Amino acid sequence: MGLFERYLSVWVALCIAAGVLLGNLVPDLFGQIAALEYAHVNLVVAVLIWLMIYPMMIQIDFGAIKDVGKKPKGLMLTLVINWLIKPFSMAMLGWLFFKVFFAGWVDPQSAGEYIAGMILLGVAPCTAMVFVWSQLTKGDPNYTLVQVSINDIIMIFAFAPLTAFLLGISDIQVPWETLLLSVVLYVVLPLIAGAVTRKKLDKANDHSRLNGFVAMLKPWSIIGLLATVILLFGFQAETIIEKPLIIGLIAIPLLIQTYGIFAIAYIAAKQMKLPHNVAAPACMIGTSNFFELAVAVAISLFGLHSGAALATVVGVLVEVPVMLSLVWFANRTRHWFD
Repeated sequence: MGLFERYLSVWVALCIAAGVLLGNLVPDLFGQIAALEYAHVNLVVAVLIWLMIYPMMIQIDFGAIKDVGKKPKGLMLTLVINWLIKPFSMAMLGWLFFKVFFAGWVDPQSAGEYIAGMILLGVAPCTAMVFVWSQLTKGDPNYTLVQVSINDIIMIFAFAPLTAFLLGISDIQVPWETLLLSVVLYVVLPLIAGAVTRKKLDKANDHSRLNGFVAMLKPWSIIGLLATVILLFGFQAETIIEKPLIIGLIAIPLLIQTYGIFAIAYIAAKQMKLPHNVAAPACMIGTSNFFELAVAVAISLFGLHSGAALATVVGVLVEVPVMLSLVWFANRTRHWFD
């Protein structure tokens, strides 16, 4: 692992602080960046998210899907957690906390937007960072690749209708055109671009040119991630300073969701007698979120300064330290799966 992966939480924390500071010092600059949008899609954020997603999509080997039948139980666990449990539990927790427990502290419109942001996080299973979590837990890299590939294919078809359904039952108006555009922009096109790039660079199937190209892109991917964090927290800087309580309120159900989903998946993996190098990545995929997609869609659907965008940004804030704690736990309990 490189310097960035080793100290990921440090860099993200510094960028969060920088974003909040700059957002309060030069709000006009962030306002001008926010105005650069087309069809409700912020162009600067779109470019930065592409910088993050594209290198990860290149690493997805769809040819590996043919090996899925060799260890079907791990894949089934991932799919059940990602598509049959996690989206609905996130929607339920959002509704329970912001419509019941926190109803006296949050106005109804903001509550609906916070729930929407949480739903977007819940419907987007992790694609990029899961490779880091898998490596940290000594997961099987090939099987992790299969799990991510299958989830990405499902996400192409399931993300938009599932998001619309969950937002609909939360009484939130869904602009279908913007939602579909976001799926095409942030899932379909990066997947196609990654597949085409992989095919052109890996004709000899020795991965040398491919790995070299990914290594060349890696600094840009890092810049994309850090710049996105700075921008997102800069856009929300005034809200974060003025309403720190809201950040805490959003974080509570997100923490419960994250640790709860991991517990369900980890116990199930143990009961299914999966090997640890399959169980750990499967649980990490089910627990973590494709926050890049969630953030982009929240901004597209509800706007840069919306409660939905803020909720997805809090998801970024919570994700890294929480996932690192789960990596530690998975490594300490490896003997459970021997």
